[in-house]
Parts: sequence; structure tokens; C-alpha cells
Amino acid sequence: MDILPASLRDLGSLRRVEQACFPKDAWPLLDLMAVLTWPEVVRLKAVVDGQMVGFIAGDPRRDQGMAWIATLGVLPEYRRQGIARLLLLECEKRLNASRLRLCVRLDNGGAIRLYEQEGYLRVGTWTKYYNDGGDALVMEKIPSAGENAG
Repeated sequence: MDILPASLRDLGSLRRVEQACFPKDAWPLLDLMAVLTWPEVVRLKAVVDGQMVGFIAGDPRRDQGMAWIATLGVLPEYRRQGIARLLLLECEKRLNASRLRLCVRLDNGGAIRLYEQEGYLRVGTWTKYYNDGGDALVMEKIPSAGENAG
């Protein structure tokens, strides 16, 4: 498995990953194009045998003194192999932010456990955040000094 930068050439693969990972909340095509082209966004893909099996995007918000993990998904058949953790850690490193935030569905226990294991704390809830009216848990991490250096 390799973690590589993603580009607009990955649009079709990213669309498949989004639809498989987030059937209720897959980003529209224009949002996918934006995340693959927007300056400063950290976008990484996990590749196994030439196929994208996971994706993460990190959005630095320097004016807010933080960065957001905008999306993280791994194809269902590749889950529980550490791919999401590797994507998350590499994205965090490249963002090099003093504060990181993300949103996750309240009912996504596996993702919440991963984020908690990596130092994210629950800081709030956004009600009716998702397309189907589902609530989002807002989580935040303040990396220790030197953790994101590199």
C-alpha cells in the first residue's frame, strides 16, 4: 500500500470511493473537483495494486489558526487494516497545524474510536449536519510540540 498525492486525474476513483464510503453523503461532482484542485488543500490517496482504496483531504485555515480534515474514507473491503490511520497521520503531518478539527457522524463508532485513539477530543455537536438530518460530532486535536514537525 502506498500513500500518494491525489490530483484531478483521480476524479473517477475518488467518486467511487466517496459513493462507497458515504452512500448518504457523497460529495457532488463539483465538490470533488474542487477538493482535487483547490490550492493548499492536502489531498492524499491510499493505493493498493494500482487502485485507490482510500482518500483524505485536509483544509488549512491559517486565518483561523487551524486545519480541518474535510473527508476521510476507505473502501469497506479495505477497512480495519490501518489505512485510515496512515492517511490521517500523513495528512496531519503535511498540514502542520497547531489545531485540527473534523466532523464525524455520531453513529460512526469505528471512526470515532480511531480519532480518539489519535488524540482527538469531542468538542461539540452539529445537529442535522448531514443530508439525511444526521448529527455530526465535532472533534479537535491539538498536536503536541514536534508531533507535526517534519
